[in-house]
Amino acid sequence: MELDFEIDKITESIEDAQTGEVYKTLVLPVTQTDLKGVTKKNGWNFDWKSEYLQSGHELYKLVTVNEPNIIHGLISLERQEGFVLMPLIETAPFNFGKEKKFVGVPCNLVAYACKLSQECGFDGVVAFDSKTALISHYEKSLGAVHVGGRRMIIYEERAEFFINKYFPNTEV
Repeated sequence: MELDFEIDKITESIEDAQTGEVYKTLVLPVTQTDLKGVTKKNGWNFDWKSEYLQSGHELYKLVTVNEPNIIHGLISLERQEGFVLMPLIETAPFNFGKEKKFVGVPCNLVAYACKLSQECGFDGVVAFDSKTALISHYEKSLGAVHVGGRRMIIYEERAEFFINKYFPNTEV
């Protein structure tokens, strides 16, 4: 699947789009209960219930420490040989577009993918397939490298940057 997500801002967490107030976040495994409200009817673009059932795919949600029941974004990750593949990522409908409530959600999730990759012994390397029109956006905003076709890779040095920015007090 081609990914189509916007890196709106590289923050240290997520920020209120209006006030700039920073909220501490957690990235937690998604449960079936979480998916009850994550539907196209509620403004989500992807079928996360189907993604949840995909063999080998691990789903994670981004929440704030103060409101752990509100999902700000979701990511699907798959451990491959030597890297973590990011098949799907989506920002909650209220964090998308001109009226978004929070910025920094996609990058927070990408940083988690890098962290998981590092924990797996893959040096933080993350791969994903981009829509062609967004390749240069991901090169500039994420420091991802276009390696051919639609495949993009975040290599060790840039992964380390994201891990240190979003998860500064964790040890791998």
